[in-house]
Amino acid sequence: MWLPLTVRVVGALLIGAAALQDFERQVKPAWRRWAVVGPAAVVASAFLAFFAARSKLPVALDGTYFPMSAQHPVLSGHPLLLVAQGVSGFCFLFASIAFTLKSLRHGDQLLRWLGPACALAAFSRVNYMLFPSLYTDWLYAGDVLRTGCYLVLLVGAGRELGQYWTARATAAVLEDRRRLARELHDGVIQELVYIRAESHSIPSSVCARERIISASDRALDESRAAVQALGRSSEEPLGFVLHRAARELAERFQVDLEVDLDDSIQVPEEQQHALMRITREAVSNAVRHGEARRVCVQLGRTSKQRSLVIQDDGRGFDVAMAFESGTGYGLVSMRERARGLPGSFDLTAERGAGSRMTVTW
Repeated sequence: MWLPLTVRVVGALLIGAAALQDFERQVKPAWRRWAVVGPAAVVASAFLAFFAARSKLPVALDGTYFPMSAQHPVLSGHPLLLVAQGVSGFCFLFASIAFTLKSLRHGDQLLRWLGPACALAAFSRVNYMLFPSLYTDWLYAGDVLRTGCYLVLLVGAGRELGQYWTARATAAVLEDRRRLARELHDGVIQELVYIRAESHSIPSSVCARERIISASDRALDESRAAVQALGRSSEEPLGFVLHRAARELAERFQVDLEVDLDDSIQVPEEQQHALMRITREAVSNAVRHGEARRVCVQLGRTSKQRSLVIQDDGRGFDVAMAFESGTGYGLVSMRERARGLPGSFDLTAERGAGSRMTVTW
């Protein structure tokens, strides 16, 4: 009986010590080997020591006392037995509190389950101290609590493994997206830049010259937007994504950009992508078609809704005519993306006074 008791006390002490460690520090490879060798060495050493002194070991329980009911604890075991169970219970209780506090601070999946598991183990040790277990055919409350501890640990380990493989899969997808982004940037975009540069050598008398240049610009914008979407992380704030997309276009076309973005606004990845495309299309239209010299991008919220407003000082246009003529495909695309959020799309413009686009969702 003394061998398993000793091993359990050592294990409880190690768990209590583990609760004090800094979880930001990585375990060195040399110490990882002790995770396997250490427990085996402790069990072997304890077995040899107790086997050598087997004739001198005190009796833990003499078998003359046994609990009649749960209302009458039997504290009749050897003092070392009772102290060992008490020390184990204290170590588990301390570890439960420490692991719970660390889980609140770090948000770690495994730590979140270690707290209740150690609490169950602590109460099982208290039960074993009050009702020393001598008759293995009996089912003690401590046995139920200890089994519950193992089950909670099993669930925590499963959640931790699931989180690990999910993170590995996410990292693999992100790395593949970045590789595709590099390929697009070094291949397709460079070819489009060359086509756009060569299209300027076409004589101005050729009617298709401006259409080719405009198509090259749109293709470059689409390619750069795809590279950004592939290369960025989905955890980036919406305000940061919109600011980067608008700033890139403003620097390329050499226009003044004014931003007023609420970085606390969080949206799903699909909405973030749609709003980024709307921003790029609106800024591009303001500069290329409206000949704007200043663009203002605002992202904010009211008590119930969030809104994206893009305003420019361009020459303006007839909104109704642009939609009816069928030439404003970019406007139709922005409107459909806004409705798909789901949200509303509002565009106002006046010749000589610029335009103002508002997306509310």
